Amino acid sequence: MIKARAGKTNILVAKGAHLILWLLGWKLQGPSPPYPKYVAIFAPHTSNWDGVIGILCSFGLRIRGNWLGKDTLFKGVFGWFLKKIGGIPVDRSTPHRFVEQAVELFNDNANAVLAVVPEGTRKYSDHWKSGFYHIAYQAKVPIVLAFWDYKTKRVGNSGVAVMPTGDVEEDLKIIRETYDKFLPKYPENRSPVQFRETSKLK
Repeated sequence: MIKARAGKTNILVAKGAHLILWLLGWKLQGPSPPYPKYVAIFAPHTSNWDGVIGILCSFGLRIRGNWLGKDTLFKGVFGWFLKKIGGIPVDRSTPHRFVEQAVELFNDNANAVLAVVPEGTRKYSDHWKSGFYHIAYQAKVPIVLAFWDYKTKRVGNSGVAVMPTGDVEEDLKIIRETYDKFLPKYPENRSPVQFRETSKLK
């Protein structure tokens, strides 16, 4: 069972995140999404820096939620820290069980945020992982499109949210058009916005 982290982060933490982003040359784009429950996806992901900037983004927008990371990151003291700030280690060998747990997270809580990096890797892949879509569709929550843009050094909320309809191709078209505007750190590693399996879920 995944325990939801709800509410807002401390205002001093938010101000500190703003300062660090500013020192790193990044601008934070808001506002925080207006939904009590949603899946937030971050893309395009090609650099280790993305994770650091993404976490600072959530702090800066005062979003207190959970986020997914590969289980190899959650080792030792650093792993303990990542869990304290909402990180959830994912065993990629059991993706279907995790989808079920994540849906329970939304069904059992009035407020819940789950952040996902759908590419699943910094390297090039010919598809996105579809878990975030299945979670949002089954839990009946919107998918908020968050981003990194290394051209303008902006990070945050794109202002676009997709309520999954079950028509995968139509929903992915909106997501694809949104992320085409943003430049990753390593453009050659950008993964196309498509799933390995494409079908209607309805």
